[in-house]
Amino acid sequence: MTKILTGDNALVTRKICKDVGLDEQEVITGDRLLGLDETQLGELAEKNNVFARLSPSQKENIITALQKRGHVVGYMGDGINDALSMRAADVGISVDTAVDVAKESADIILLEKSLLVLEDGIIEGRKVFGNIIKYIRMGASSNFGNMFSVVGGSYFLPFLPMAPIQILLNNLLYDASQVGIPADHVDEEYLKTPRKWNIQNIRRFMTFIGPMSSIFDYATFFLMLYFFNCKLYSHAATSPEMKTYYESLFHTGWFVESILTQTLIVHIIRTNRIPFLQSVASPFLLLTTLIVMIAGAALPYLPIGAYFGFVPLPASFWVWIAGFLLCYSVLTHSVKVWFHRKYGID
Repeated sequence: MTKILTGDNALVTRKICKDVGLDEQEVITGDRLLGLDETQLGELAEKNNVFARLSPSQKENIITALQKRGHVVGYMGDGINDALSMRAADVGISVDTAVDVAKESADIILLEKSLLVLEDGIIEGRKVFGNIIKYIRMGASSNFGNMFSVVGGSYFLPFLPMAPIQILLNNLLYDASQVGIPADHVDEEYLKTPRKWNIQNIRRFMTFIGPMSSIFDYATFFLMLYFFNCKLYSHAATSPEMKTYYESLFHTGWFVESILTQTLIVHIIRTNRIPFLQSVASPFLLLTTLIVMIAGAALPYLPIGAYFGFVPLPASFWVWIAGFLLCYSVLTHSVKVWFHRKYGID
């Protein structure tokens, strides 16, 4: 809602309102504000839209009264008398031809004679904020789930679930896959209303989504232990070479499953819609995630893979992983939809 706060007299103010198409029957002057308490001033400020013959302190009082009633207030001005109001407002707006004190008090300085640039700026700001939230949710959920997997696996595995250098490589590849997030698309419905920083919502999201990856991490653990016979590591009769091989095979299997599921989940968390069908990521994000997934799958078969302790995986492993990826995507998307319905997207 647009409100006019000016120091001009009522006649001039009414004429300007008429010229710009703002049909106001009543203009509240500064003398009517004298003696009003905070409640009365707030009611008057909400009810009326045009105020004239105001002093700088009266403008500031009206803005403060609106803020105390839960409104977000932006103020635009270019004179010395507007400095107090711009500092009090949530967003102060001025122009490049304004006096110095007004420009110093403003949060935004318009270089063009159009308020449409503010709309563009707001949309871009919401896109940036939305992509920041995506990254935080992805990182928090992934790390939370990995913590469960590593801690839980340490209780029943006779060796580390993954070698330290492999964990570092996993994190490096996962971070590289998200390089395209700043340029990613944001759903139209997310841009329609202002969004707020809500750490409680992020904490809940991490708590519900993070353990989803642990379910499939543990499934991979048991797949490697009992289907691909990595449990032979614990047999005393097993040769040292075989023990090393089975340990490396286990590490390789979990590394590949972890990097593929973590990278795939980027596309599920980034949107409230059905990924790939109703919402497609930006070309750059698609490219970075695809490269990382290919690199993670190819490492065990490349010469450099041996440096990180990887060994080639059996062909049947990829059938299992394809099933894991499909089930993981469906489960995580379902939990995400339920979460947003229950707790909202902020």
